[in-house]
Amino acid sequence: MRFLRRSLIGLFLTAATLALLAGAGYKVSSALEARRAAEAMPPQARERQFAVNVTEVRPERIVPVLTSYGEVSARRSLELRAPEAGRIVDLSEAFEEGGAVKAGDVILKIDTADAEAAVRVSEADLLEAEADLREAERAKDIAADDLAAAQAQLDLRKAALDRQQGLFDRGVGSAASLEEAALSHAAAGQSVLSKRQALADKEAAVDSARTAVLRAEIDLDEVKRTLEDMTVTAAFDGVLSDVSGALGTLLSNNEQFATLIAPEELEVAFRISTEQYARLVQDRGALPQMEVTVTLDVAGLALSAKGQVVRESAAVATGQSGRTLYARLEEAPGFRPGDFVTVQLEEPELSDVALVPATAVAANETVLAVTEQSRLEEIPAPVLRRQGDHVIIGAEALAGRQIVAERTPLLGAGIRVKVNGADPSAAGAGVEMIALSDERRAALIAFVSGNTKMPEEMRTRVLEQLAAEKVPADLLERLEQRMGS
Repeated sequence: MRFLRRSLIGLFLTAATLALLAGAGYKVSSALEARRAAEAMPPQARERQFAVNVTEVRPERIVPVLTSYGEVSARRSLELRAPEAGRIVDLSEAFEEGGAVKAGDVILKIDTADAEAAVRVSEADLLEAEADLREAERAKDIAADDLAAAQAQLDLRKAALDRQQGLFDRGVGSAASLEEAALSHAAAGQSVLSKRQALADKEAAVDSARTAVLRAEIDLDEVKRTLEDMTVTAAFDGVLSDVSGALGTLLSNNEQFATLIAPEELEVAFRISTEQYARLVQDRGALPQMEVTVTLDVAGLALSAKGQVVRESAAVATGQSGRTLYARLEEAPGFRPGDFVTVQLEEPELSDVALVPATAVAANETVLAVTEQSRLEEIPAPVLRRQGDHVIIGAEALAGRQIVAERTPLLGAGIRVKVNGADPSAAGAGVEMIALSDERRAALIAFVSGNTKMPEEMRTRVLEQLAAEKVPADLLERLEQRMGS
């Protein structure tokens, strides 16, 4: 019996030992499989975070500035031309490009020999015409006297006819005498008609002679004016431009040898689009007189002048569009006709708008605003004006929001971002924070501490976040996903 009992105990111990060994082998096998599965599991993808520059939208009242380009021209200029062909015999010292002259100063003189001869000829023609007029007037007076004598003769012939008729009626006179008296009276009447015609011809000759005198006087005045114009003087204070010619140069008729410009009376012509023009005249019905600022960049030194819009083009030139405006410059030292300048024109004031970089607005007029969860949200932002590298947008829906200042193809709605230059203490202001229990915190710290694949710098930063009173919810989510819980 003792042998049987010992045999059963040994058998039991052997079975127990085998069972323990099998359990240990199963545990080791399970651990090895779990380790291989953990090593084969791909790492959890981490959400990418982009760093962006932002600007805060603050609604305000802005006066848009319309920028255009134009050319300066002289409001008062005079082309100097030769009145007649001739040689230059005298020149002013100011006869040079940019030479300044005063009103009345002699600029040049042209040889007057031909002009003086033309004056003498015109004077002789005038004297001849006056002599013809006097002769025609004397002939007219003689014709008038001749007509008066013929009329007196007619009266005498009429009286003789009346006398012969009376004698014939009383039976004293003869029929032959009466017929002769009648014929004499008729001849006297015919003579009066001839003398009257002669007088009319002499009166016409007088009128023609007077016309000839008037024409001679006109010709004389013209040649005298030409003679005076051979001495060219300045009509107003100014400077000379496009100067050509020298002493002894032969000028042809109407040849231009200089241009006189008033440098203090300048204006600038610039073109704006039809849309910009419509905004300026909106609610006014006509173009208002607006102030403009004209700038000329000269080797980095900007010359500036003020002006006022005074008129606009009457028609649009063929092949062009928009409107051409003209602004009169008040004081423009340093400006010259022909300068290509920048013109800035103030438009009517806009309210509830914001000035933001042009790179912040997409082609569909939207901006990317940063949400409280540090993600991007696309919001409409109508573009009202463009101001160089900036735009003016309606800010009613974006008041106080931060928008991305420089959009790139990588940014879009829902993307997580990090604001450059943001206060680190306020980094979690828009992130959900969770308080951890001691067990959960210890498990997370143990997992991070035992993760050999995590860089040391990142491990230290994560452990500092886990040691805080509250931990970001997105960090907990990532860690627990990697732990497999």
